[in-house]
Amino acid sequence: MSVESKREDFTFQAEISRLLHLLSESLYQNREITIRELVSNASDALDKVRHASLTDSSIDVSDLRISVEPDKENHILVIRDNGVGMTRDELVQNLGTIAHSGSLEFLEKLKQTDDSGDVSLIGQFGVGFYSSFMLAERVEVRTRSFSEDQGWVWESTGDGSFSISEPDSQLERGTELRLHLKKDMDEFTEATRLKYILRKYSTFVPHPIHVEDEHVNDQPPIWVEPRNSVTDEQYQNFYEYLTHFPGQQPLWHLHLTADSPFQFHSILYCPDSNLERMGFGRSEHGLHLCAKRILVQNDNRDLLPDYLRFLRGIVDSEDLPLNVSREALQDNTVFRRMKKVITKKVLDHLDTVASDDPESYAKFYGEFGASLREGIGEDFDNRDRLAKLLRFESTDGSAENGLASLAGYCERAGEDQNQIYFITGTDRTAALQDPNLEIFRKRGLEVLILTDPVDEYVLSTLGEFEKHALVSVDSAELELPASKESEDGNDEESDTAENSEVPNGFDEVLKLFRETLGDRIEDVRQSERLTESVCCLVNSKGAQSTAMQKVLQLNMPDFEMSKMILEINPEAPLVKRLCEIAVNDDNSGFVRTCGEQLYSNAMIMAGLAPNGNEMSDRVQDFMMELAQQRSSIKT
Repeated sequence: MSVESKREDFTFQAEISRLLHLLSESLYQNREITIRELVSNASDALDKVRHASLTDSSIDVSDLRISVEPDKENHILVIRDNGVGMTRDELVQNLGTIAHSGSLEFLEKLKQTDDSGDVSLIGQFGVGFYSSFMLAERVEVRTRSFSEDQGWVWESTGDGSFSISEPDSQLERGTELRLHLKKDMDEFTEATRLKYILRKYSTFVPHPIHVEDEHVNDQPPIWVEPRNSVTDEQYQNFYEYLTHFPGQQPLWHLHLTADSPFQFHSILYCPDSNLERMGFGRSEHGLHLCAKRILVQNDNRDLLPDYLRFLRGIVDSEDLPLNVSREALQDNTVFRRMKKVITKKVLDHLDTVASDDPESYAKFYGEFGASLREGIGEDFDNRDRLAKLLRFESTDGSAENGLASLAGYCERAGEDQNQIYFITGTDRTAALQDPNLEIFRKRGLEVLILTDPVDEYVLSTLGEFEKHALVSVDSAELELPASKESEDGNDEESDTAENSEVPNGFDEVLKLFRETLGDRIEDVRQSERLTESVCCLVNSKGAQSTAMQKVLQLNMPDFEMSKMILEINPEAPLVKRLCEIAVNDDNSGFVRTCGEQLYSNAMIMAGLAPNGNEMSDRVQDFMMELAQQRSSIKT
């Protein structure tokens, strides 16, 4: 019986013709997706025949497989499965019409956009098969349903019509697609190229895929397995598969499963090093997103907040359509909820690591703390949780692994301490030299040491933690707790500036300093934070720390630093002497000059640049005055 004698011709549904026209105009640029779509269809056919075998024991499902067979000589690509197959009526219905109600809207979307990425929606409406015509000038579908002995051949050149005929020989159960490739599609007859595409998109298809007798998808989908059944070696192998870094071990992995209100499986890994810190620029990789084990996106950046961008991994859901555009990701409630659940699980895990293994957490924070801190300004819902994960250097030697948490700080603070104190510096050594720390050392008050300007921005954004305001040691808003008293009732810190008597003439000295410094400063006042140094600069209420303002000034040329307060230690020997001589009006000029110099000294200690010429002349005048007081006669 010849093929021609049983041939029937059909016309495509109007929407199919429009779709084929769009494809022929190369709207769909990523031609690799065709292989993914056709293999996914084959996998569905295998799933269906396996399901049918549950009620019909005569159906053999012992060797379900997909074969991809390039024929370079004849310029043909064959994709074959031994799945459920199709009847004649199913061929007409499945390959001649689009049954989904959203199809017209989908086609209009394709027609109106120039973004080829949107065309990855093609499989969402069950029309992925038609992407065949991007590769082929003619497509044959040879198929026999598991329920019939009769096979059929569907054929079309994508010109608006198709035919169905009987084959000239007996067909095996399943479906065979024969793509007669276009002239510029030689790459799809190369076995190496096909293996690359299949491993990229279809590695985790739940049925074996063979190319030239090689099983190309032998990486097991461990994320769908129970955690206690996956070995450390399997987790390591999968990490190497995701990152392409053989031998590199992650700091930790997180195996997640969610069943309600939506279902997904996931494995996330934290790398052992942060490439951003090494100067490689911002990480742009995302998570592998799968729908029913089929890769939808290999760089999805919408399932995790940006501050967790360093994580690598995969998310697979039965609740997703096979192909989803980025716009759908941003608008889809399922994705928003999934992102919320995944973020919570990651933060839960970090809480556990920080609590149970502080040493490992310190290593993690050293690599990825900078990224984590970004979340304080980005993720309001999780801000308190992220605040607990922050770590800082501290003046307290009992801090965990040399790093202090805000919660640990509050536990160590006294009940009457209402603020968390911090100091900012270019490094720890520089910060510890700041005279503002003197009272804190004297009284044993812990201070967090911030060596990254981002840290102060983070704490400023946070504002407070567990009802403790976060305050810089050089802030005018500083509030020190009450001094402790010894058992005999005497103040243990009676020698500190805040408890000492102010020498006579001190108010006059402050007045003379204010007159000479004028509007360069906000005020000159007595210091309660200095115990040894003569003076220091303090920022007015509401102002950022000096270190932060310097950073802003460096990056914003028009930025003006706020006026500062000059604090004077009345217990310093120099200040006491100035108080003694200030009662004599003849010394007013000298006291004013000393005020100028002390202001310059305070600027230098704060890392600011005074007027160099004026200071140089002033120091030379001091030196000359001292030199004139010395005798040239030897004694």
